[in-house]
Amino acid sequence: MYTALNIASLALCAVYAVLCVLLSTHMFQLNSYKPKVQLKWMGKNKRRYIANALLLLIAVGAAFTNAVLLYALFFAAAVAASLCSLPLKKAKKPLVYTARVKRMLITDALVWLAAFAAAFFAGGERFALCAMSALLALTPFLALLGNLINSPLESAIRRYYINDAEKMLRACPELKIIGITGSYGKTSVKYYLSTLLKGRYNVLMTPESYNTPMGVVKTVREQLRPTHEIFVCEMGARNVGDIKELCDIVHPDMGVITSIGEQHLESFKTIDNIIKTKFELYDAVSDKGNMFLNGDNENISSELKRRADAKSHTYGIKTGNEAYAYDIRVGAKGTEFSVCCAGKRIEGVRTPLVGEHNVVNLTGAIAVCVALGMTADDIKMQARKLEAPPHRLQLTRRGNIAVIDDAYNSNPAGCRAALETLGMFDGVKILITPGMVELGSMQDKLNYDFGCLAAGVCDHIFLVGRKQTEPIAKGASDSGFNPDKLTVCSSFTEAYGKACALSGAQKVILIENDLPDNY
Repeated sequence: MYTALNIASLALCAVYAVLCVLLSTHMFQLNSYKPKVQLKWMGKNKRRYIANALLLLIAVGAAFTNAVLLYALFFAAAVAASLCSLPLKKAKKPLVYTARVKRMLITDALVWLAAFAAAFFAGGERFALCAMSALLALTPFLALLGNLINSPLESAIRRYYINDAEKMLRACPELKIIGITGSYGKTSVKYYLSTLLKGRYNVLMTPESYNTPMGVVKTVREQLRPTHEIFVCEMGARNVGDIKELCDIVHPDMGVITSIGEQHLESFKTIDNIIKTKFELYDAVSDKGNMFLNGDNENISSELKRRADAKSHTYGIKTGNEAYAYDIRVGAKGTEFSVCCAGKRIEGVRTPLVGEHNVVNLTGAIAVCVALGMTADDIKMQARKLEAPPHRLQLTRRGNIAVIDDAYNSNPAGCRAALETLGMFDGVKILITPGMVELGSMQDKLNYDFGCLAAGVCDHIFLVGRKQTEPIAKGASDSGFNPDKLTVCSSFTEAYGKACALSGAQKVILIENDLPDNY
């Protein structure tokens, strides 16, 4: 009897262990393989591991008392824990079984098997169950252990890929490399600049959000061809030194800094660290006359004054910039504006993009194009082809519902711009949001401010998740928003369904941010 229960319990333990390891690995991947971030996530989600500790306690009791009741209880608890560990819904971003993840899982399996075999041969069948449970209690740390064991190998593989990419870039000496960074707007400027430049040049850009060292390296190794004339490289950062690391790989000839603001404060800690990091691109470009910066952004303007470098170019909608937009006419169907750039005027630029902030981004892209010799006619023709990058104020229509999809990585400035865009539309204005994250100690205040702004624009607000959206609800309430028109939902699907069911001939739904599974 004991043997049958032991074997069944061990088998269930193994199943539960696999589920735990896959969950931890998935979260580790979403946390950018950063151990500190993973440990912080584990601390916030410690309730997930109550079942592991409970199984350990029961197993210890069963091993030392040899009581059939405890074995049966352990068996039942293992069944329940395994069933509860099954994913209840499809992940927004499932675990990607990259080569690195496969190596990590193999290492985890070998560590597990070695520890279990040692316990089995040392203590026999009864103590094997106890050892299995002890290992199970430590399973959340297994992804970190596998990463630590594999770190020398991963570093060697990483270095090989980087060296290979650098070699390929050196083999294209005529290739013009343009680095783009910023707290927000960098992906949009990357798309806009690449589209405009394609009117004259053969352009390669980093796809989607490939803005990390390995993302950039992957783009170069898989897509760079000798026929490419310009490489537009998006550069992302969460820590001081991240932009410098990217610049040391690609060595940009030109650079664009789109904005500097409160984003990723949880890792950067201070706005000064963000400024320092974004200006690592500025420092990497030897000829400051090839730098283009958003002069409307206060943090950028202040840093430029401190550096007192007159060679770099500024852009925006303020007339004090070297390149500035004017005669801006924004509507629900698109935008028309003119640009004064380096003493030249480009009049009647039309684009299907909406929102004044997109005019700023486009003005920066146009300034770079003018510096690279593109004509006004080429620029205006390409501007008509522009589309919003995925999940960045991307406008779609579904019957009588217009959806403004701004679900990617929200930030305070982006929220303001999105609400301004929502305000331009006619119809019932609806906001769906889980709020902003990764803002450190400023998170509650900035979400409160978001709620205050939303109250002045929206007819209905749907908040996804109760705890992290409390500051938004309070901000909206304090600004006089009707509480009957503010709804807290447990999921995006629920919120979207309720929003679509609202009465109204025309509805406009703004989706502002969509948190990944590790939130």
